[in-house]
Amino acid sequence: MSLAHSSADREAAAAVDPSDLISFDSLLSTEELALRDRVRTFVREEIKPNIAKWYEEARFPIEIVPKLAKLGLLGMHLKGYGCAGGTAVEYGLAAAELEAGDSGIRTLVSVQGSLAMSAIAKHGSDEQKQEWLPRMAAGEAIGCFGLTEPTAGSDPSAMTTFASRDGADWVLNGAKRWIGLANVAQVAVIWAQTDEGVRGFVVPTGTPGFTATPIEPKLSMRASVQCEISLENVRLPDDAVLPNASGLKGPFSCLNEARYGIAWGTMGAARDAFEDALAYSKERLQFGRPLAGYQLTQQKLVNMALEINKGFLLALHLGRLKDAGKLQPHQISVGKLNNCREAIEICREARTILGGNGITLAYSPLRHANNLESVRTYEGTDEVHTLILGQKLTGVGAFR
Repeated sequence: MSLAHSSADREAAAAVDPSDLISFDSLLSTEELALRDRVRTFVREEIKPNIAKWYEEARFPIEIVPKLAKLGLLGMHLKGYGCAGGTAVEYGLAAAELEAGDSGIRTLVSVQGSLAMSAIAKHGSDEQKQEWLPRMAAGEAIGCFGLTEPTAGSDPSAMTTFASRDGADWVLNGAKRWIGLANVAQVAVIWAQTDEGVRGFVVPTGTPGFTATPIEPKLSMRASVQCEISLENVRLPDDAVLPNASGLKGPFSCLNEARYGIAWGTMGAARDAFEDALAYSKERLQFGRPLAGYQLTQQKLVNMALEINKGFLLALHLGRLKDAGKLQPHQISVGKLNNCREAIEICREARTILGGNGITLAYSPLRHANNLESVRTYEGTDEVHTLILGQKLTGVGAFR
């Protein structure tokens, strides 16, 4: 993946970091900054001019998939098979920039790379990897990840989708819900109960009996697509099974990849909301002076900037641990819980500075806040991550 970019791009990208109070860029390598700035330029040129319209029309911009692939962002943390082989920190920086554009855009990359591609890369056979990963990295095939069900969200062990043996084949029956990209995907990774425990299956979406229906209308993630999947006697050959995944550890290993990216992405949304509010506060006059000149406004801006800086420091620390092979699952929960929670509060606070104008799509904070209601829920709710951390602190599980 080429990281070449012009000095003008670097200067333009660097100019949009007014929330940085701690010289955060000094903690990043030249390569990391180059990747970050290239994605930032793409978002500035391709996403921000269009996102309000996409959001208002509830349209998923599938036309950007090849552009994301050209940037090397699909499965960018994976090695081989046409994937970029980026570091965890590089992936995190890209996630933050994409979500500064919109959570739906970062979710696209997360579902494709952290979930569907990671499942095949971590748990698939050589044949499955060769068949799907190069096409997915190139944006020629879109993937989805079917774990959540209508009555099994935070407790995937309660899934009722079942795969039964029928001679040399498997037959899947059941339903999945809130599955990103399912109606535009060419391949689905479906998790199902079997007589041998939970197993993963690589399911071409053209297989008879597989149906994906978009969930509408939505108040959040409107520039993205989430679906309900129906599986009615979906017949698969034996080699559709992910051979190296057995039990819930398989899907959880993929969820942790996505949760890590969320710790970064949410801070990108928060930063973008802050920047809109800061710029507005300098221009909007009330009682003969800019809003930025009032103490209450400055207090809001300072508090938002502090949490953005702390959130990025946390995300970077997790990324360094991940690149060193030392990141623990509970530490990912720290990032997901804290940064989602802080980001949504920052976006709501930013909206207050915008006043009534803040409820329009001319400004980003309320759109980001609405999206973050979904981000805060998927890949583990606040409650789930709280209990993960509670168990880590006390040694006592409190899930049931």
